[in-house]
Amino acid sequence: MQILSRAAGERISIGQDITLYIVAINGNNVRLGIEAPRHISVHRAEIYERIKKQLAGRLAIGPLRPR
Repeated sequence: MQILSRAAGERISIGQDITLYIVAINGNNVRLGIEAPRHISVHRAEIYERIKKQLAGRLAIGPLRPR
């Protein structure tokens, strides 16, 4: 894990395609702006976990396909 210090208005680049913008810092809260290509999904961790559980449930009870 890399830990970086940034101030409001600064940004972080991840590869060539993803940029994180530090929009605002209010006490313990940080507002981020995320710019990424459309094919990359961006979710809060708790939402991503919910999506994974839903997909796993669909795979577990989905119809079997004949080979």
